[in-house]
Amino acid sequence: MAGILHIVATPIGNLQDITARAIDTLKGADLILCEDTRNTKILLDRYCFNKPLLSYHQHSTISRLEQIAGLLKDGKNLALVSDAGTPGISDPGNKLVERLVELFGGEIKITPIPGPSAVITALSVCGFACDRFTFLGFPPAKKKRKKFFEKMLSCEYPTAIYESPYRIIKTLSEISDLNEDKKRRIVVCRELTKKFETISRGTVEGVVKTLRKETARGEYVIVLEGKR
Repeated sequence: MAGILHIVATPIGNLQDITARAIDTLKGADLILCEDTRNTKILLDRYCFNKPLLSYHQHSTISRLEQIAGLLKDGKNLALVSDAGTPGISDPGNKLVERLVELFGGEIKITPIPGPSAVITALSVCGFACDRFTFLGFPPAKKKRKKFFEKMLSCEYPTAIYESPYRIIKTLSEISDLNEDKKRRIVVCRELTKKFETISRGTVEGVVKTLRKETARGEYVIVLEGKR
């Protein structure tokens, strides 16, 4: 019988934001699959235990996928974590799950161990009605950016995206240039749950002006109010 793959959510910043179940699952796994073994080692050290680690990330080869499949076929119980948050959300974990389902079908058990997610954390404090929302992940780095932001601006529900510190001002400026409703609100969350956590609120133009005065650092979540 095939082993179990646990999809384990880990802290997005503050290392205390991990569930007891997640810790127990990691301790009980035969091996932990992770984006960067150094980052995962910090988490394990914080909770005083060691486990074999194997890297799995967006650049992993077919042979690594086959290796993981082989471990599960041998009955090993594995845990998959990302560097931060919930695997599979703007993360290559979903590709691994898709491939394993193709290979094993109903013979493999894939179990979610829920916990932190940057997009859900940002939505919880945005102040917009989020009974419905859209999540679009990261904007394209180069091509089709205008089309991406036009889609974002046309949505009638709050829309959340991720952005890096290297493109945050460019992205917000492009959203502002395309935005026709000057009263439309936006919330930009930086370094959620960390020491320098910052949540900026206001009109699109106003928040862009505010962030231009700050030093960009860490990861950002942008939540745009739905089209009125």
